[in-house]
Amino acid sequence: MKKLLLSLTVVCGILNSYAQDYFPKNDGVNTTDSNYTVFKNATIHTSPDSEIKNGTLVIQKGKIVQVGNTVTIPANSIIIDLQGKHIYASFIDPYTNFGIEKPKSKGESPFRGNPQYEASRAGYYWNDHIRPETNALTHFKYDAKKATEYIQQGFGVLHTHMPDGIVRGTGLLVALNNKGTEGERLLSDRSAQFLSFSKSNKSKQLYPTSLMGAIALLRQMYYDANWYTTGNADNKDLSLEALLRNKNLPQIFEAGSRINGFRADKIGDQFNTQYVIVGGGDEYAKIDKVKATNAKYIIPLDFPEAYDVSDPFATNSVSLGDMRHWNQAPTNPAVLSKNGISFSLTTHKLKKIGELNSRIEKAIQHGLDKKTAIAALTTIPAQILGKSDLLGSLKKGSYANFLITKKELFSKDNILYENWVQGHKNIINDRTTTDINGAYELTVAGTTYDVSISGKTSTPKAVIKLGETKLGTKISRTEDWVHLTFTDPDTTKTQYTRIVSQVNNTATLWSGKAILPNGSETSFSIQKKPKDDSAKNSKEKPKKPEEKPEIFPITYPNIAYGNTQLPKPETILFKNATVWTNEADGILTETDVLIKDGKISAVGKNLSSTNAKVIDATGKHITAGIIDEHSHIAAAAINEAGHNSSAEVTIEDVVSPDDINIYRNLAGGVTSIQILHGSANPIGGRSAIIKLKWGQDADNLIFPNSPKFIKFALGENVKQSNWQSFSRFPQSRMGVEQLYMDYFSRAKEYEKLKNSGKSYRKDTEMETLVEILNGERYISCHSYVQSEINMLMKVAEKFNFKINTFTHILEGYKVADKMAAHGVGGSTFSDWWAYKYEVNDAIPYNASIMHNQGVVTAINSDDAEMARRLNQEAAKSVKYGGVSEEDALKFVTLNPAKLLHIDNRVGSIKVGKDADVVLWTDHPLSIYAKAEKTIIEGAVYFDIEKDKVMRKSIAAEKNKLSALLLKAKNSGLKTQPAKKKEKQHFECETLETIN
Repeated sequence: MKKLLLSLTVVCGILNSYAQDYFPKNDGVNTTDSNYTVFKNATIHTSPDSEIKNGTLVIQKGKIVQVGNTVTIPANSIIIDLQGKHIYASFIDPYTNFGIEKPKSKGESPFRGNPQYEASRAGYYWNDHIRPETNALTHFKYDAKKATEYIQQGFGVLHTHMPDGIVRGTGLLVALNNKGTEGERLLSDRSAQFLSFSKSNKSKQLYPTSLMGAIALLRQMYYDANWYTTGNADNKDLSLEALLRNKNLPQIFEAGSRINGFRADKIGDQFNTQYVIVGGGDEYAKIDKVKATNAKYIIPLDFPEAYDVSDPFATNSVSLGDMRHWNQAPTNPAVLSKNGISFSLTTHKLKKIGELNSRIEKAIQHGLDKKTAIAALTTIPAQILGKSDLLGSLKKGSYANFLITKKELFSKDNILYENWVQGHKNIINDRTTTDINGAYELTVAGTTYDVSISGKTSTPKAVIKLGETKLGTKISRTEDWVHLTFTDPDTTKTQYTRIVSQVNNTATLWSGKAILPNGSETSFSIQKKPKDDSAKNSKEKPKKPEEKPEIFPITYPNIAYGNTQLPKPETILFKNATVWTNEADGILTETDVLIKDGKISAVGKNLSSTNAKVIDATGKHITAGIIDEHSHIAAAAINEAGHNSSAEVTIEDVVSPDDINIYRNLAGGVTSIQILHGSANPIGGRSAIIKLKWGQDADNLIFPNSPKFIKFALGENVKQSNWQSFSRFPQSRMGVEQLYMDYFSRAKEYEKLKNSGKSYRKDTEMETLVEILNGERYISCHSYVQSEINMLMKVAEKFNFKINTFTHILEGYKVADKMAAHGVGGSTFSDWWAYKYEVNDAIPYNASIMHNQGVVTAINSDDAEMARRLNQEAAKSVKYGGVSEEDALKFVTLNPAKLLHIDNRVGSIKVGKDADVVLWTDHPLSIYAKAEKTIIEGAVYFDIEKDKVMRKSIAAEKNKLSALLLKAKNSGLKTQPAKKKEKQHFECETLETIN
């Protein structure tokens, strides 16, 4: 009874201490309790790196008053002895939506109906997915039940927000004080600003439909905010005003993956904003670039479950990359720590909050230091949120948010007893309950059993053995009453012996009764073994040291055929090859080619070079690397379909360096490609010209000082002939022409204002169109029908610029003379036709006719599969039209280089050009030819012999990983089905979404 009264006194004192001085007190007699609560004789971990042995912690009114060894205990104190216990700061989760429900999606296709161009909210930003004015407090409802789940895992404070939109507004910092008021719990109502690449479910506004559209929108938003500060805007924009108010808050960006983190960081760098990045758990695979962001990270612990590969055929359904991620993902926190990257951990993405501890234990098994884990849950999130003075550590003035534990955090058999939040006690496991863990000898009816009890005080685990035989065992506990049931070794498994016992406060004396399988009751005796004696007398074999998990090495990229080390330029001398120069020298036989310092150093006979790797190329052929003028591989998005002009977006923002199609293209001799925007709109997005440097990151793939290109489109796609659920201007071919006239007229007016010296709003879309007008950006236009081809050339001539390339152009043979007069090139298919109505007039002689009329002609792929055999596609023009073999090869080498304005660097074998070359096993136009080596800037990125070795290595690694996956399943771990994850195959008309 005294214990109960004492507990009530403490609680009442703390609750009363929070009453505000100016609140009226109309509830009768009311006095303020100013008692102190003192915790003595504990090991107090004031921070992850410092501790006080036999320390004293004093709290009052929800705050820490004193902490240390030499503490003067106030007279009016309630003293709690924690001899042998530990005290830690309570955890902080910096990324949740606790108490805030995300708006539900309508479940409709984002392309259904008419697009919405303007915001649905008067006075706010033009795009509904930009919502910096959102204040999470207006959507917040404290959820005591959910709070209890967090409290039981050790959390004292949660950072929550509205998880909806590209800019999501400000968040809340909430103390998990179930006994307090809303005012007490709310630590900050504008704690940080949240951003993402995902649209809002609150709006049907179509734009943006793609990742690159979201990136472009964020850039334009920042430009607009800067413009708004000049005072020259003639409108009031509540969203931009909120954005500017929030700019000094922590900026938390949910990237969701390593590569998206890099994309977000690049935006931040451009606008002098350092984001805190919510990662994807795959940062380990490119840790040097992660470190280069200089960002703090918030890391989820949603390690993938093991794949069920018990069916041998299932192994083929899981990629090596996915198997590796299962194996390597638990190392992510350790890898971040070892590389000096500051990070916090979060329950975000966990199916259950209760999984937290097991996930951290797994991370520790995979190399994470325990102190680092504690910091990632306490001091680091406090730093991220700018609250280190109040949260995350135990010091004078901090909130009284702390844990009382049996042992050090994350140690084996540790027990969390209490979680105090703002001075309020939450009992997780009663620390006054007797600890019964240990080894015992149990004697019942003349038989002695070995008993081992472990686990939490309230939910213990038991193992009972008779000799070497392990018996089926169950144990449960209610306060000091223990119910122990085990199978009788002499009868069937359905017969049990039951022990019902009460335990005294030292766990050395148990009193109760045993019920035998026949139902009769008898007495029992149980004796705890001394620790030393239990180890000596144990008949069990000594425990082996904990087996360290086998972690497979990372490659670049970290999937099948990745490089263990990135290729470097070599000095290589090819001897006695047939060299297709694509220059005036033509085809040279028995000729040597020297590659040095990434360049073609010499071409001739009887060459020599010190320290060169000499390769006998007798009977083989050397060509310039193949160049694909029209590709859609190696990108995370292709179409931004939200507007009829998307000149503001760029494929360079969404280059995907991990696309296996890069390696496959290399195997077909391809060294450079133009990744084009799709054909969803008349004015598409800007291109990315890249070199296929397999293993490099996205920035290093992009062609240095790339010429500027943009994709235009004509025909069925842009007028949405085949999009039954979506309608957007233009709806006709004449509407397409009018759209071009309108946009270029607007661009001229924009340029006039820009050059006037007057203040103007920077418009990325208009900036791009002005570059076209000034000949600084080239157009590659998707086209089929001759009438439209003529139309666009005339539009260009009206505005005094030229179209650079018509791509597809399957009716180019009808207007080849006009194309030559305009100075436009043609990049076409070799023999595709009749796959849609506007292609009905296509013929396989198209390329040869354009070529013969003086049009710079190329053969492109527009297809990941065709790109691997462009040499064979070029050969078709020898059959259809009698093009010479030399000119046919130029269709996929020098001519696309000319169309892309990179022929001064690549496209031919010429001294001084980049050493982008291919060694073929046979005549390069032959169906028997294989790319033996594909070299980019002197580095070998594909080698057919190395490829054979890698195939065997990949098979062996998958077998080893499969064995580990089976072991994980057999040990009782959760599994997921072994299903092949199909990567979206992008084509011109592919429409993707970012919700």
